[in-house]
Amino acid sequence: MSDGIIDVAAGLILRPDGQLLLGQRPEGKPWAGWWELPGGKLEPGETVLQALARELQEEIGIEVTQAVPWVTYVHAYPHTTVRLAFCQVTGWKGEPRSLENQRLEWVNPAEASSVGDLLPATLPPLRWLQLPNAYGITSIGGRAGLPAFLERLERALARGLKLVQVREPDWPDGPGATSLRDAVQTIVKLCHAAGARVLINSAHPAAWWRQADGVHLRTNDAAALHTRPELPEGALVGVSAHDNAQIVHAREMGADFAVLGAVLETPSHPGQAGMGWDGFVAGNRDAGLPVYALGGQSVDTLDEARRHGAHGIAGIRGLI
Repeated sequence: MSDGIIDVAAGLILRPDGQLLLGQRPEGKPWAGWWELPGGKLEPGETVLQALARELQEEIGIEVTQAVPWVTYVHAYPHTTVRLAFCQVTGWKGEPRSLENQRLEWVNPAEASSVGDLLPATLPPLRWLQLPNAYGITSIGGRAGLPAFLERLERALARGLKLVQVREPDWPDGPGATSLRDAVQTIVKLCHAAGARVLINSAHPAAWWRQADGVHLRTNDAAALHTRPELPEGALVGVSAHDNAQIVHAREMGADFAVLGAVLETPSHPGQAGMGWDGFVAGNRDAGLPVYALGGQSVDTLDEARRHGAHGIAGIRGLI
């Protein structure tokens, strides 16, 4: 506990089928009858993962074998403020059982409210779970590169890619050229047929954002806004960030997620060292929203990214 804020570790205990464990607060506790994620307060000297392992052993009798830090989120209740360090738990020994007189239920995160009233601080992580852990970014360059790109995109979608950003600031204009708008429409159609969503980089017209599934704001474009752009219900807003202040701004303006980097050296900037994983952890501090790692990322770096608190990875070559 610091600055009057209570530090809490909360676990999203996820089965391989995607089902999530919720517990109902027992009689005699504040917010009795409301549903929440298992977890509890950090004790002096404990790390988040140590506190989580202890709490889950005490509350539901499981021994955690696999867990990663995820999003840290501050929530103000009427009489107290909590800093919730949400972690994803994907491995454990034993079967969860009620040791503190609480009801337990496995739920589909998208339909979690079917069990009853959910604690307000439980709602954001249920929403964040809907975001995939890979975010592919286009780099087509112009009409000549489009056929080969569409082949690569089809393969990536077949492998399970579910979120794509169209980012083509250098697409040439010219008479007789297939316009970028036509390419965008083709990409959106392909992605939607595969159940994937498409965001349009804010370098491109706002009318396109609404025809796709939302917008990815460049750092400077996000800095010029105090609230998220007006978009249809269910549209997503992503933000590019390079440091903690920009991550905080993304959260305050109501973005759904941010992308932070560059973490590692990239082929497009050889010889330029990235911020490294320590820099990523510092930039992602108290983010309050999911953050993707960008820069030198591929399916081979996903586990390492998640160990350092990333929601997942974003990239061009490594994903499409």
